[in-house]
Amino acid sequence: MFSHGGFVQLLVKRIYDRTRGGTGLGFFTMGNSCSNLGIPPAKGPNAVGCTDFMMDHTAKGTFFRLYYPCHETDKAEKPDWVPCREYYNGLADFMKINRTLSERIFNFLFGSFKIPAYLDAPFKSNGKCPVVIFSHGLGAFRTLYSAICAELASQGFIVASVEHRDQSASATYYFREKSESERASAKNTSASAQNNLVTEWMYYRTLQHGESEFPLRNKQVKQRADECILALDKLIEINSGIAVQNVLQTQFDWTTLENSMDLCRTAVMGHSFGGATVIEALCKEVKFKCGVALDAWMFPLDDEIFPRVKQPIFFINSEKFQWAGNIIRMKKLESSLIQRKMITIRGTVHQSFPDFTFLTGNWIGKMMKLKGEIDPELAIDLCNKATLAFLQRHLGLEKNFNQWDPLIDGEDENLIQGTNITILQSAI
Repeated sequence: MFSHGGFVQLLVKRIYDRTRGGTGLGFFTMGNSCSNLGIPPAKGPNAVGCTDFMMDHTAKGTFFRLYYPCHETDKAEKPDWVPCREYYNGLADFMKINRTLSERIFNFLFGSFKIPAYLDAPFKSNGKCPVVIFSHGLGAFRTLYSAICAELASQGFIVASVEHRDQSASATYYFREKSESERASAKNTSASAQNNLVTEWMYYRTLQHGESEFPLRNKQVKQRADECILALDKLIEINSGIAVQNVLQTQFDWTTLENSMDLCRTAVMGHSFGGATVIEALCKEVKFKCGVALDAWMFPLDDEIFPRVKQPIFFINSEKFQWAGNIIRMKKLESSLIQRKMITIRGTVHQSFPDFTFLTGNWIGKMMKLKGEIDPELAIDLCNKATLAFLQRHLGLEKNFNQWDPLIDGEDENLIQGTNITILQSAI
């Protein structure tokens, strides 16, 4: 599933095999010793804040990392890129390898990295913000696309990066209410709502032996789209001033977001399986005015939904991931009436979109297929600028993002208009 967006799988497996063989973590220091590793800071005019939101506490509620323009403050800290050890455990279970050793590997490679945003920093209002809902890839979770999400927030967007609960994330969690016996054993503690809840972790669901993949992925992509729509619905409630309860009890003041969002200007964006989620969500929810699909994995989608999608779509592909069958399915969405654009970034791989590409040295990054031939910061900059230009065009924004309009048509030496894959017209 690595080729379909489970971008951590090959990384863990290869390092695990090397470590078991006695090479040791010192082997990877040589490939990861660059002093300038880290997720690049956002380039827009606004400082970026982030906070987590969960409503309600059950698996059917919504859970996302929110990125937003913020006031700079000395008190705010940048959160860890990987929120807690359970996400490492999820990755280990995903690979069917030892949790303890995998946690050591991931802590060694990635444990010191931070999100380029200030945790729970106060929201900064500069007029109403357009909204983007972001959907992660297979085996990922809500924090792993922070370079993209933070950049959009720095440019004035409010971005909700959903953590999916369809068992396509490597790990996620929700809360259940304590049983009577659990409550009785904790009767001496305060009776707050939080103390009556128990954390339940949900891990990646592997295909069973002999199981057909399409029914599972098709069911998941439908749930993922519903989760994106639910996240938007909750933002609509917050914007309208409806009182909400964040189960996570963060320090962020959600009431400051009242009347802060331009909900006539909403888009959906995602990578790989998240790219398929973009198409499904556009079909289900007309409030999404357009979509941006990064290296979309089209396999999970029913063909019948393609003619029902009425919004503009922008496919931004990597050079090394795509194949004819996948491109053919994208081209089924072409329309003479609705703008559907596609570009390919030269020298990129499937993992050029998530943050992993910034967190490994050149040698180890290429060995693990986390880096392509192009500088990863240049690649993500092209992706972000093209996305901003497309969003301005189709959300009717009064910004200066139209300076990057040529990128939408692949007009750059590092871009290809359309695809690098040869497709026979008869196949389309």
